[in-house]
Amino acid sequence: MLQTVANSTNQPSRAAVSAATGLTRATVSALVDDLVAGGLLVEVDPPPRTGAGRPAVGLTLTSTGPAGLGLEINVDYLAACVVDLTGAVRQRFVEHADQRPADPARALATLGALAARARLAAEADGLTVAGAALAVPGLVAGGGLVRVAPNLGWQDIDAVAELHRVPELAGLPVTVDNEANLAALGELRVTGGDPTFLYISGEIGIGAGLVLDGELYRGVRGWSGEIGHVTVYPDGRPCRCGSRGCLEQYAGQEALESGEPLAAAALGIALSAVVNLLDVPVIVLGGAYAPIFERLREGIEAELRQRVLTSGLAPVVLRPAALGADAAMRGAADAIIRAVRENPATWLRRSSERYA
Repeated sequence: MLQTVANSTNQPSRAAVSAATGLTRATVSALVDDLVAGGLLVEVDPPPRTGAGRPAVGLTLTSTGPAGLGLEINVDYLAACVVDLTGAVRQRFVEHADQRPADPARALATLGALAARARLAAEADGLTVAGAALAVPGLVAGGGLVRVAPNLGWQDIDAVAELHRVPELAGLPVTVDNEANLAALGELRVTGGDPTFLYISGEIGIGAGLVLDGELYRGVRGWSGEIGHVTVYPDGRPCRCGSRGCLEQYAGQEALESGEPLAAAALGIALSAVVNLLDVPVIVLGGAYAPIFERLREGIEAELRQRVLTSGLAPVVLRPAALGADAAMRGAADAIIRAVRENPATWLRRSSERYA
């Protein structure tokens, strides 16, 4: 029922929700009371009366109540944002600093302090942070263990445990995921358009998130999407991963400074291989690529036309990310909000236990 209200283009009445869900009006009324009391829905004044009869009170998601805390650690910045149940960004903090010299514990402690500021600001704004999700540029195993993040120099780091050392975050549910995966999910939710697309995250490293029919494809071990380490020039530049000629050595954020045409060509080569293999119809460029999309577009599309077997039959759609450089931390916060919206009963139980 909560999803019915969330997905509605207007502010439906209890009667409209009953008709849409097939639930009886008595059941809907009881559930609405629970959701309003739990801070998930709010009743709004009816629109001006236009005909006979009494206008019905509408329902909408509340802009106070549960919120998601999105965190991101990348090679050259730390970021945190808070997103409320409606999807609106309520707090945003970004600190630019090279994280490579810092050991993982120190980097995560600094991020934890930033997260604490965001949480306190959110609570002052009437929100309750339901949980946090951390986006990292690397491979993540279960329980929040970062197995390897080559550009940070991390290996087997328990990011959740480190964040929980910050007093303001102790006890807060925290999950960890690859930054490109979270960015792709954020893009999917915000645009609500293409159900199948490849998201490319352009940072100092390059990641990818593959969405198929509205679901993120993670691979057997959850480690898919490492397009930054696809070889584009076999005898090319050495990479931090130990290989040579990897895409990110030619199209990563640092490589962009030495030539956008070469970066566009390298991206086009790598993306052509993905399209030939998987037949994805849409490619979304995010991160550092979004602001310079138009400068990269011609070079990428030239390679796609030349190398994709079906380019003359069904050209690939190339577009910039709607969320721009904030996609990963927005996607992280949205993951928390999505969990509340998909399973409100868990949130209601947590709320009742907190105030018991």
